[in-house]
Amino acid sequence: MHPMNEIVREHPHADYQQAEQKAARYLSSLHDQLKSQSYVTALTADIHEWKKKHIRRFSVLSLWSAGKKKPDTQDYYRYIQWLNYSGKLDDYLDRSVSYIYMRDLGKAPDSPDTQKRIRRTIADLNQNLLKSARSGAGKEPDFMNLTGVYRWAQKEGIEAAVIWVFAKLRSVAAHIPEGMNAEHAQRKLIKIIVGVILHVIEEMDGDTAPVERSRRLDEAIRLGYSYGLTYPFVDDLLDSRILTAREKEQYSELIREALVTGIVPGLGGWSGQNMKLIGYIHSELSEAFEYIKQQQHPETQHIFFGQSYVFFQAQDMDRVKVLTRGDYTNEDLFIPVILKSSSSRLIARSVISAPADEGFEERTFFFGLYNQLADDFADMTEDMRDGAVTPYTYYLKYHEQRPDLINPFELYWAVISNLIHSVYHSDAKSREVILDRAINGLKRYKERVGTEKYNETLRIFAAGNPEFNRLIQIMVDKADDVDFFDKLLRDRMIEHLKKDAREQKEFFATFKSVRSLINEELLFAKPQDLPAMKEQLIDAANYSLEGDGKRVRPILTWVMGVKEYGLEPAAIIPLLRSLEYMHTASLIFDDLPSQDNASTRRGRTTLHEIHSSAVAELTGLYLIQKAIGEQASLDRFKAETVLALIRYSARKAEEMCMGQAMDLDAKGRTLTLEQLNNVCFYKTGVAFEACLVMPAMLAEVSDTEIAALQKIAYHMGIAFQIKDDLLDVEGDMHVLGKPVGNDAVNNNSNFVSILGQEGASKEMWDHYCKANEALRGIPRNIAFLKHLMNYVVNRER
Repeated sequence: MHPMNEIVREHPHADYQQAEQKAARYLSSLHDQLKSQSYVTALTADIHEWKKKHIRRFSVLSLWSAGKKKPDTQDYYRYIQWLNYSGKLDDYLDRSVSYIYMRDLGKAPDSPDTQKRIRRTIADLNQNLLKSARSGAGKEPDFMNLTGVYRWAQKEGIEAAVIWVFAKLRSVAAHIPEGMNAEHAQRKLIKIIVGVILHVIEEMDGDTAPVERSRRLDEAIRLGYSYGLTYPFVDDLLDSRILTAREKEQYSELIREALVTGIVPGLGGWSGQNMKLIGYIHSELSEAFEYIKQQQHPETQHIFFGQSYVFFQAQDMDRVKVLTRGDYTNEDLFIPVILKSSSSRLIARSVISAPADEGFEERTFFFGLYNQLADDFADMTEDMRDGAVTPYTYYLKYHEQRPDLINPFELYWAVISNLIHSVYHSDAKSREVILDRAINGLKRYKERVGTEKYNETLRIFAAGNPEFNRLIQIMVDKADDVDFFDKLLRDRMIEHLKKDAREQKEFFATFKSVRSLINEELLFAKPQDLPAMKEQLIDAANYSLEGDGKRVRPILTWVMGVKEYGLEPAAIIPLLRSLEYMHTASLIFDDLPSQDNASTRRGRTTLHEIHSSAVAELTGLYLIQKAIGEQASLDRFKAETVLALIRYSARKAEEMCMGQAMDLDAKGRTLTLEQLNNVCFYKTGVAFEACLVMPAMLAEVSDTEIAALQKIAYHMGIAFQIKDDLLDVEGDMHVLGKPVGNDAVNNNSNFVSILGQEGASKEMWDHYCKANEALRGIPRNIAFLKHLMNYVVNRER
């Protein structure tokens, strides 16, 4: 057995007891300040000094600036521009970045090195925010979309890690069960990943070699995900009502055993309705646990596992409390909160085996409760509704019967005073940031619950010191410039995740409904007295059309034509048929023994295997002629427009034939990347182009927009083909509906054979980014196209 396992087995309970004693001393010290009210005098003086910067006296200048109304923070880009225009952006970023350095990185703001790093971060942020504000109105910030993140990964040389985490995050999102807040779970996981990356960046400097920087950032992403996974699948899951009481107990014991022994136990006799969910979570957490364990330095392994045990044990002790029980002591209520609030950030540093940082542990330990009490105050209404025990909900329920209970709101201000004077040694920047955050939290709570509910809450929690509370409420009502960038990002990310989930749901609903509509329109009828040979052709054509086709191309045409350009649905039905007939014909030819010699297509035996190669060839020709006839029947549009469309269609058909010829000619030869791109575009991209351009032609849009659509199609088509190549080596035949490994059997050059799986994935994501960047050149927000591109690179068939 690894020595690390022996260390962890011997000491976890001792680690917790030691941490518990430290937390008890901290609580006792704060309680003494509450009883003596010693914090009030010092904090009152702090607030009076602080308010000089935040409460402006009336002037002609203030009257003029009042006309420049502050925009809603939901309007992200206008808000950033307003901050810059009003001269507030530098201060806004200063307090925001300083707060992140204090909270997430455990730094002291008065350190010269920290000040230098903060100034550098502010300068970078300022430049990037203003650049994106000028060019990105109406669009999501780069760091909230896959393209922006992947472009950053390319600059850092960590594409493989980012592709990996994209897939992991998508998998987690798909497995978050109903009854849990999916957006908050994803946000917290992303936040942890970013937090670990920040810690790693802080440990590097300008002398770090690019290769080493890439290696450490790659590792940080994987470690951040591995640690962050515990938030949705341990903390949130155990807090939810998804698992039964017995399952929660069993699950907690499993996690505790892993932290004590260093080995993840098997599921054993786990059974019940949540077996599938637990099976997935157990697999993911086991993989994450092993990865973290492998990355730990031998001399710091016990620190990580000890802190993890303290964190989990504190959460578990907090979790089992029930609001109906009226005999919890102050220690019962506050000590687990102190421990879990500090441990979470201590782990973020120990998970990367960072070297000791003087003062980090002490600052982080004392800072955690400040954060947690602010969060619990903000979530008080929801926690009360859910029956969750926090210091606030418990005080609300029992303060009249239990005069011994510590008032958490008063304790919060004692914590603030202690931070300012004892932890940060009366540093002016620390005072500024801590009070900014405190007043901002109260302002946000008041805006969310309304003045009446806010006042009612404060009448209970602030009754003990009315004079001090009046000062606080003046600050809440009148103080300005206390907004924070991380709060803006939090709100923006939650809204982005919700919007993305809505759009994705609409995308698949549209995909399903339009696919059904198209399927109903495709098959050929067989009139009576039909010649036998023609009946055979129709039967063969219908056989090919009845297969389980995705219908991506005509669906895309319907969405562009009907949803984006406002064309009548009935008017473009012939165009939808023509596109699917042309595509199906191309597949029939592609599968022939003289070409790819495929035995399965769309989940069925290929046409030439059912009939003969000759019948298959004739059926393909028959479908092409029917496609041309359908295009000629577009009688609700100008004749010259339809003629132009038919000419365009003929050119695209020529190009597809050329692409197939190029593909056949390449058998047995190793192509260059440029040659392969050309083959793939002519084989696949031109079909996507036709689906985008043909409805645009009918709608008579500008040449500029058509050029942008062609660029999107070029990159989306190549990305689609790369994904096909990847699926050919890593896909599931039963999901794909066709055999895997065909390209290798046929000795075909493809992206995987040329670049390898990792290289092909990188190339696919690069084309995905280029398609998305081209999409920005279209003067309309086409959510369906964005999600179609996501589908192209993430599909399993």
